[in-house]
Amino acid sequence: MCGGMFIALLDIQIVASSLQDIGGGLSAAQDEISWVQTAYLIAEIIMIPLSGWLTRVFSTRWLFTISAAGFTLSSMLCGLAWNIESMIVFRALQGLLGASMIPTVFTSSFYYFQGSRRVYSAAVVGTIASTAPTLGPVIGGWITDALNWHWLFYINLLPGLAITLLVPTMVRIDKPDLSLLRGADYLGILLMAIGLGTLEYTLEEGTRWNWFSDETITATAWIAGIALTLFVLRSLTYRNPVMDLRALGNRNFALGCLLSFVTGIGIFTTIYLTPLFLGYVRGFSAWQTGLAVFSTGVASLVGTPVYIILARRFDTRWLLMAGLACFGLSMWSFSFITHDWGAAELMIPQILRGFPQVFAVAPSVTLGLGSLPPDRLKYASGLFNMMRNLGGAVGIAVSAAILNDKTNLHFERIVSHLTPANLPMGQFLQSMTERYAVLPGGPAVAHSAALEQLWDLAYREARTLAFADAFRAIMLAFVVATLLAPLLRKVGAPKSAPASH
Repeated sequence: MCGGMFIALLDIQIVASSLQDIGGGLSAAQDEISWVQTAYLIAEIIMIPLSGWLTRVFSTRWLFTISAAGFTLSSMLCGLAWNIESMIVFRALQGLLGASMIPTVFTSSFYYFQGSRRVYSAAVVGTIASTAPTLGPVIGGWITDALNWHWLFYINLLPGLAITLLVPTMVRIDKPDLSLLRGADYLGILLMAIGLGTLEYTLEEGTRWNWFSDETITATAWIAGIALTLFVLRSLTYRNPVMDLRALGNRNFALGCLLSFVTGIGIFTTIYLTPLFLGYVRGFSAWQTGLAVFSTGVASLVGTPVYIILARRFDTRWLLMAGLACFGLSMWSFSFITHDWGAAELMIPQILRGFPQVFAVAPSVTLGLGSLPPDRLKYASGLFNMMRNLGGAVGIAVSAAILNDKTNLHFERIVSHLTPANLPMGQFLQSMTERYAVLPGGPAVAHSAALEQLWDLAYREARTLAFADAFRAIMLAFVVATLLAPLLRKVGAPKSAPASH
């Protein structure tokens, strides 16, 4: 089951460093390529909250099996896609069908592991949840360079088939209850799907279309706000809602969801920003980008046994606080980024980011979900996992807006100093003009080429400063999360296994 969760999370970011290759292979326009990732995220964020109800209907065993089989089939279809439209449809199917494998693992770990053993299970699940998206660009970049982009999806076929065959023979947790289909809150499901789908679209596409100056973005934002408001009201008043929002009345669960949201901002947004910087500022290839971010995944794996050892001796609330603080420190160290940063310069900030990931994720799972009674766990787990993905969507949207606005601001400030009174600038232009003097067209063409070179340098520095601003914004989110962590209550070990799970 953890294997299924890993490949489902890996595929969120496995295309991140290979979008240009996919776009070239499918003859897609620049503004269409991002939908290879967006379609998956929209479908996944809609399905994850429904997983609790679907587990009650079909049972953990068969829901996971169906999800693994559907994910495997849609992965094959993605590899066989013949144009960008078919790829977007198949990626949406992949996210929709594979999403249930993520929250189901969280709830199943609480069934299989009791008492102090939950420290181990939470550490493993937390590591997978944080490491799989981080490894996505690394594995994706290597596959694309070594083989081709089709294998980004074919790589899922063998493990997906194995999981599909093994889960029905090994998983015995609960039994299906098809009678729940009769009294299901279908209106609530529709409102949630519309609300989350349009919200994800607004967050993903807002920056590209200048937010509310675009009619479509404005319309989807209104639809998301109205649909989600109606969904909340419906869920709080309907007898059998598809998502247990009442669980937010539990302090630990509410804080756990908030911390999951912030952790999602940190994990997904840095995965978005780092390859973007390396690709556009440094000009790295997919494989070079993967190698540069590889230290994050290694540090995350090293952090897991350390967390398990410390969790035996110390209150997990303080480990959580330390993990969030270390993640914030990493973002602060990222804010000193310059245009010549590569794998060597990124290593320390990425170790500071990767090592505490399990410290930030595992305790929030234990303290947040572990504070709920077993009969509420399935419904609440979907909400908990959705918050992490939603945090990633919000973080990416805000960071993209910061990059857009701050790049322009920094560029204007830099250019304001590039006047004839600036002697170093004059010397630079003179040397560049002499270098380009060999070009046909005479001095005028050489001077124009020198000015273009100066413009490129100014824009590069402005963009780098904007990346630093984005990392500082993420740091502020972790400062707030660190201060909230002590408000969590300690959770005692349950006396017995949740047999009625």
